[in-house]
Amino acid sequence: MDVAALKARLQRTPPAFAVYGDEDAVGREAAPATPAAVLVPIVDHPSGLTVIFTQRTAHLKAHSGQVSFPGGRAEPADPTPEHTALREAQEEIGLALERVEVLARLPEYHTRTGFRVTPVVGLLTPPIALTPDPREVDEVFEVPLAFLLDPRNHVRETRELQGRMRAYYVMRYGSRTIWGATAGMLISLYRHLAD
Repeated sequence: MDVAALKARLQRTPPAFAVYGDEDAVGREAAPATPAAVLVPIVDHPSGLTVIFTQRTAHLKAHSGQVSFPGGRAEPADPTPEHTALREAQEEIGLALERVEVLARLPEYHTRTGFRVTPVVGLLTPPIALTPDPREVDEVFEVPLAFLLDPRNHVRETRELQGRMRAYYVMRYGSRTIWGATAGMLISLYRHLAD
C-alpha cells in the first residue's frame, strides 16, 4: 500500500465494530472510562510504509515493558484527541509536530483497565529525529505496515484474567510481541483499510 491508497481508504467512514465482539462491553458499565489518545505514526519511507512503536520501560506502574503507541490520558486543556495524541508523542518520543500530517481517527478502543482510547493515524515524512523520554520509553522501533496488515500475522489467543477467559490479538515480529490494546487497535486499522 502506498500513501495515496492509505489516504483514500482512511477517508472512508470507518466500520462500526468491536474488536472482540460482546467481550468489549464487559466491565465498561462499572466506572466511567478515562479519555485517552494514541498516535499511530505511519512513516513514509522510500522503501515502504512502516509504523513506529515504543517499548515501555520496565519500572512503569501500568503496562511496563509492553509495546505500545505513543500516547496517554487526555489532559483537561486538550481540545481534541488529536491534540492529546500529538502532545503525548512529543513528550514520549520527541516527535516534532510539524513532521506529522493527521489523516484520521479510528474507532474508540475501550481497555479493560478503564480507558477510552482514540487512535489517531498520522503520516510522518522523513527525516525524523526522535528523542525518547528515558523515564517512559526503553526503545523506539518500526514495523512494516504490510506485515501489520497481513491477516496471517493476526493471532488470536486467550488466557484467564480475573477469573474469566479473555481473548486478545498477538502479532509477533522478530523478537517483538505486540498484543493487548495495541494489537486491538492495529486490527481496527486493518479492518478500516481492508478492501
